[in-house]
Amino acid sequence: MNIFNKLKRQKQVQENTQSQLTLEDVLAPTETEVDFNHLKIDGRFFRTYFVSDYPRFVEPNWLEPLISFDHSLLISMFIYPSQSRGVLDELKHKVAEMEATIQTDLERGRAIDPAVEVALEDAKTLQEQLVRGVERFFQFALYISIPASSLEELQNTSKLVESTLASLSITAKQTTLQMEDGFKSCLPQGQDLLNLNHNMDTTSLATTFPFTSSELTANEGIMYGINEHNDSLILFDRFSLENYNSVIFAKAGAGKSYLVKLEALRSLMFGTEIIIIDPEQEFLPLCQAVGGEFINFSASSPVKINPFDMSADVVPGENELGRKILSLTGFLKIVLGALNAQEAAVLDRALKQTYLLKGITDDPNTQNRQPPLMEDLYKVLIGIEEGPAMELAARLERFIKGSLTGIFSAQSNIDLSNSFTVFSVRDLPDQLRPLAIHMILDYVWTKIRGRLKKRLLIVDEAWYLMRNQDSADFLVDIAKRARKYYLGLTTVTQDIEDFLGSERGKEIISNSSIQILLKQAPASIDLLAKVFDLSEGEQRLLMSEGIGEGIFFAGSTHVAMKVVASPSEHQLITTNPKEILARQGR
Repeated sequence: MNIFNKLKRQKQVQENTQSQLTLEDVLAPTETEVDFNHLKIDGRFFRTYFVSDYPRFVEPNWLEPLISFDHSLLISMFIYPSQSRGVLDELKHKVAEMEATIQTDLERGRAIDPAVEVALEDAKTLQEQLVRGVERFFQFALYISIPASSLEELQNTSKLVESTLASLSITAKQTTLQMEDGFKSCLPQGQDLLNLNHNMDTTSLATTFPFTSSELTANEGIMYGINEHNDSLILFDRFSLENYNSVIFAKAGAGKSYLVKLEALRSLMFGTEIIIIDPEQEFLPLCQAVGGEFINFSASSPVKINPFDMSADVVPGENELGRKILSLTGFLKIVLGALNAQEAAVLDRALKQTYLLKGITDDPNTQNRQPPLMEDLYKVLIGIEEGPAMELAARLERFIKGSLTGIFSAQSNIDLSNSFTVFSVRDLPDQLRPLAIHMILDYVWTKIRGRLKKRLLIVDEAWYLMRNQDSADFLVDIAKRARKYYLGLTTVTQDIEDFLGSERGKEIISNSSIQILLKQAPASIDLLAKVFDLSEGEQRLLMSEGIGEGIFFAGSTHVAMKVVASPSEHQLITTNPKEILARQGR
């Protein structure tokens, strides 16, 4: 019984002791050792420096090498305003002393000390600015604590910090015998226990602001990559800009498709509908993985698109039939070749008559009827029985009865209801790809205008369209009007000369709030430098970067970027043949 009571009392004492613990007791280190030139807290080592001398001239962001140092540092700044009157009195006294020193040297025939001359010049300039109220005066203290897991690491890191500061013409000294006060001064407590200050005017003080490196980190959006300036994340929402378009330029194998797939996948997870024009069938694995719809467009494919389709939705202030005829005219110029004035007039008249035969007029109530086919236009041209009309019918015949029958000879049977849709034109001959891409874009653009929804339209290998004036005009028209329909247009190309060699290509760039430049060939860099106003350093960067690295422009900000994907994302989007064969076990 006595043993039981004794154990009970011991338990009560233990509970009372635990209940008396404060937050300080919990957070306080179990062991602290203060040495001559370092501090040891629970097995971790710390060394603190104070800055004793600064460079004579400084520029904005001059502390960036310290902020971006490749090791964790504790940096603390203390700023104390000073009364101008007291500073002016002290400056007056110092100026008099230095002038007397110079005068004495002159009288004795000695060379004037250059350091005194420079100091006198600076003092007089500061005195004048203080009198005019241009500048104010401050006391500034800068402390740096280096954490390390071992004494060896602390020594090596200290040498690197000292050399980094020396490269900035900064003299830093250890807080010898005051390591504890130095460490506490670097904690987020707002206590300057060292009080080792330096005089600084307003302009110089403003340049010490440490966070002026470019960043593209927002509270919403998707991750595009890593900011190579400071290792921060590039998180961005393209739909927050004045328009939602982007352009991507890169040489073959630089990672442009990798980046586009990554953006499409991450945007899809945030509810954005994705539509892709895929010339090389690169998006098939990703489309299958996300349950998308892959449409392989070819002459023998059961998938059909009727270029005469209309949106069947009334848009206030727009002539739907007139807009469609203009769009069709541009498309048919690619199909039929160059048209003279007479042929263009006949074609316009024939298109109106073709729609009229189906009962479709300028009246919006008639525009939801079944649209005509290309064969109907062919018959109308034959029926006109004029020389230009017969010529146009002859050019069109191969698409109606000849070798290219089946490309647009039936009503559309595509439903754009899937949130991830890919149109592939890989199985078409090269000469027909621009025609098919233009037709698909026109169909997609017509359907997009009928229903407002957050969408991305990705046009890979956009140089196909830029080679033809009418296709380029159509792509520019989409870029200019996409924002109205909550659409972000992404144009991707590796043939930079074809894209930037025309004014239409430059218009697409000027109407794209985001521009991404990945690794470039030396032959293209001069043209890109002219269009994007690249510095020599940025030009060298783009020629020497690795795969998936480049420059990300968003609005007025641009940063060096490295594209990064998770292992799961990488498996879905990589096109590296070695990795694909290894995954297939070959």
